[in-house]
Amino acid sequence: MKTTRVAAVSMNGLLGAPERVLSAIDTWCERATSEKAELVLFPELVVHGHCTPNTWQLAEPVPDGPSVVQLMRIARRHQVVVCAGLSEKERDIVYNTQVLIGPNGFIGKQRKLHLSRDEVFYYKGGRELPVFDVGPCKLGIVICYDNQFPEVARVLALRGADVLLMPHAARFKTWDDTPESEAAARRFAHRFLEKYALRARENACFAVLADQTGRAGYVDHWPHDSENQPHHAGAAIIWGPDGERITSTQEERIQEEMIVATLDATLLERERSLANYMLRTRRPELFAELVRDPVSC
Repeated sequence: MKTTRVAAVSMNGLLGAPERVLSAIDTWCERATSEKAELVLFPELVVHGHCTPNTWQLAEPVPDGPSVVQLMRIARRHQVVVCAGLSEKERDIVYNTQVLIGPNGFIGKQRKLHLSRDEVFYYKGGRELPVFDVGPCKLGIVICYDNQFPEVARVLALRGADVLLMPHAARFKTWDDTPESEAAARRFAHRFLEKYALRARENACFAVLADQTGRAGYVDHWPHDSENQPHHAGAAIIWGPDGERITSTQEERIQEEMIVATLDATLLERERSLANYMLRTRRPELFAELVRDPVSC
């Protein structure tokens, strides 16, 4: 790995408004590159919205769909690597997909593996765990609920990932328009997401997280105050390979924000040279139970 500068954007993924979202992504990329960022992470499903009712109609092929084509233009114009979430359609099956695009075009994609809550009504789970070499570093992508399964990040680290990208569209607490309610929801989101620092530490990887933030709209088949509404208190956090936080968004207001940090390659070297570097001391021959399904018919 070489030292690289990254940005994480916590922004609103409006329901069914990809043109507006892509315009905002363009603006955020311009801001990120003005701060010397080489990689910009955007949240899960930011382009089409999280569980938008007409997800099947909105979903696009990857990499030939119009949103990916527009993301390629943005990455080329700003000379930056962009990672953003959208609804992908292949043979009429829809996936929750994070695409990775560089200045020279499409690099690859990660489909979400484990579907949570109402996502099962819209998406099929993916089956692959690729690692992407973007030049300065190698990236693995762990989408939202997939972070609850430590095996996902571990496999990516074993396959060579230096940096774990963690795009989220995580819903935690609802809030009203009072500052007290807003701050409580925001702090709760931060406290919950900060637990994923362990994924950085246990794999000696940098980790970059970006959650959607704000009210993306309302879904008619849920009550307006339901926790299933696409309303995200939001956060963005970057951790070092020791699990220590490098930087994060503020914890009082629910608003769109960007954080930028330099991922110092010497930190990675230090952690991976320790006597207790866990990827070296682990005993995989003891873990066969992990791949046995305990459920019987």
